Amino acid sequence: MTVPLQERVRVLENVQIARNTWRIRVSFPKLAETVIPGQFVMVRLPSSSDPLLGRPFALYDTVLDPKTGRPVAVDIVYLVVGKVTSLLAQIMPDQEVDIWGPLGNGFPDPPTPNTASSPETKGPKIALVAGGIGQTPFLAHTRDLLGKRGYGGQSAKVKCNHVSLYYGIRNRELAAGIEDFQDAGADVNLSSDDGSIGFHGNVIQSLRRHPLPDWIVGCGPEPMLHALANFARENNVPCHVSLETPMACGLGICFSCVTKVCTPTGWDYQRVCVDGPIFDASRLVWD
Repeated sequence: MTVPLQERVRVLENVQIARNTWRIRVSFPKLAETVIPGQFVMVRLPSSSDPLLGRPFALYDTVLDPKTGRPVAVDIVYLVVGKVTSLLAQIMPDQEVDIWGPLGNGFPDPPTPNTASSPETKGPKIALVAGGIGQTPFLAHTRDLLGKRGYGGQSAKVKCNHVSLYYGIRNRELAAGIEDFQDAGADVNLSSDDGSIGFHGNVIQSLRRHPLPDWIVGCGPEPMLHALANFARENNVPCHVSLETPMACGLGICFSCVTKVCTPTGWDYQRVCVDGPIFDASRLVWD
């Protein structure tokens, strides 16, 4: 496990990319060099005790220096929903925020096909299923899967040849980062509750309209993840989910982010911040 870093860092950009949705870019080379897709960071506004605690945000992507090609900055995409995110949206370039990370376990790699015995095999078809603001961990993951970028000091490696993003939102005004995913090479399938963009319906209904994937990763509201876990079980497809559990410390100290997991004798609690946030969906106890 990578030892988390903690620094007060300079904000390079803080731009609105959809309704109530912002992308903040911070200069943090040490973090950018070590973080991997699926991990998260805790962000806190400096010199303030209200709010006192930081908030968890998934890695959206790292930013490379155009001259050296080395990662030097980190992008985070967030939805303005409360006090912290409302204040965060007011941060201007050259102001500072406190960040600690990388935290969490990151996404597992899909199974690698035996191309020696089957040269025609192109690798598993990956479905990334997002609801609400759940697309945020998937941009770096897309680039990593398709071999467009390496993360955590690793060289780029092709892990599959096809990634589909299934992205469900309430309406078109909340669609954030679509061009980023298309530029990264993902096949983007949108759905909306009101039919204003993409398929008229929820993201699980949209997923059912397409060929069955070989590997599923989900992130979004718990009811969506529960439905996704059921879909995966019904179709015998491996599925991992990134939980959006509220956290206080991000380091496993406070035990405020526990989730129920299956054990040989029943169930037990695990901490989302250190044992997750990525879990095998079949191991979770869905109440």
